[in-house]
Amino acid sequence: MSAHPLLKTTPPAAAAPSRQAAVVELRAVLAQRIVGQQALLDRMVVALLTGGHLLVEGLPGLAKTTAVKALARAVHASFQRVQFTPDLLPGDITGGDIFLPAEGCSRFVAGPLFHDIVLADEINRAPAKVQSALLEAMQERQVTVGGTTYPLPPMFLVMATQNPLEQSGTYPLPEAQLDRFLLHVLIDYPSAEQERSILDMDLAAGEGGGDRADAETHTRIDAAVVLQAREEVRRVYLAATLRAAIVELVRCTRAPQLHDPALEGLVDAGASPRAMLALAHSAQALAYLRGRDYVIPDDIVELAPDVLRHRIVLNLEAELRAIDADALVRRLLEVSPAWAGGAGPGLRGA
Repeated sequence: MSAHPLLKTTPPAAAAPSRQAAVVELRAVLAQRIVGQQALLDRMVVALLTGGHLLVEGLPGLAKTTAVKALARAVHASFQRVQFTPDLLPGDITGGDIFLPAEGCSRFVAGPLFHDIVLADEINRAPAKVQSALLEAMQERQVTVGGTTYPLPPMFLVMATQNPLEQSGTYPLPEAQLDRFLLHVLIDYPSAEQERSILDMDLAAGEGGGDRADAETHTRIDAAVVLQAREEVRRVYLAATLRAAIVELVRCTRAPQLHDPALEGLVDAGASPRAMLALAHSAQALAYLRGRDYVIPDDIVELAPDVLRHRIVLNLEAELRAIDADALVRRLLEVSPAWAGGAGPGLRGA
C-alpha cells in the first residue's frame, strides 16, 4: 500500500497484505450478493473490523436481514438470528440454568447471545428487561445469569434492525443503549436499475444459482483472520491534525451555536467522548477496507453522520424547524474551522 505524503510524518507498519486482501475480497463477495446497499455493506465490514455494534434502520424488504446473513456466511463464524417481540424475556437471549433430574443438579444452557454474530431483528420491539440484558452483552461482552458471569465469544458482534415507521408495540431504545452502537445506518430504496438487477439475480437463482453460493463458500475467511485484522486496523495511521479535527467536530455537537448562531437552542445533548472514539476507529477501519494504512479526511466525513446521528439529542425547536441530526452534522462540517467547508481540504496539507 502506498502512503499519502501529506498525511504522514513517520511510516507506520503496513498491514499484512494477505489479511487486508481477504477483507477487501470479503467486501466484494458481499457486493455480489446484495444489490443497491453498498454503503450498508461498507458499514457492516467496518463494524466487523472494529468489533463495534451496528444499528440498521430502514423499511421492510430492503435487505437488512439478508445482508447480515450474507456477512455471516462469508465469515467462518457462528450466527444466530433473534426476532425481538414484546413478550421476549431476558433468558430467551442469555440462556439460563436448567435443572436436570437425572443428574440432580442445574446446568447453564447458553442462549443466542453466545454466537459470534447476532442479528437482533426489530430490536425496538423488546421490553426494558431484555434491553438491559442486551446492554450488558454489548458493553461488557458478557452475560450474568443467577449471579454467575459468562464471557461471550471474542468476535461477538450485534447487528440490529428496526423499522422507522411501524411504532405500534415498540419500545424506544434508551440513549445509553443507542450510544453502544458504533454506527446507526439509514437505508433507502434502491434505484430502478438496481431493482432490475435484484429481479434478475432472483430469477437466475431459480434457474440454478449454485455457482454463486459455491463462490461465497470458497471465499469465506476465518474468525482468526478477522481478529488479527482488528489489531491491524488499530494501527492504521491517524494524523494529529485529523485527531484534532475529530475532537472539534464532536465538541461542536454540544454547543453548535458557537459556530453558527442559527443553531442556537436546537440541541439538548451532544455527542460524548465515546462518539469521538467511534469516529476515529471507524475511519481507521474504512481506510483499511479501502486498501490504505492511513486515514484521509474523506473517511471521517463519510462516516460522521452514521457515528453521530444516534448520539445527538435534538429538542422540539429542531423538530419544528425540520432539522434532524444529519442536517446538523452537515452544517457543522461546513462551519467548523478544522473542516474548512465539509471536506477538510485544510487538513490535506497538514
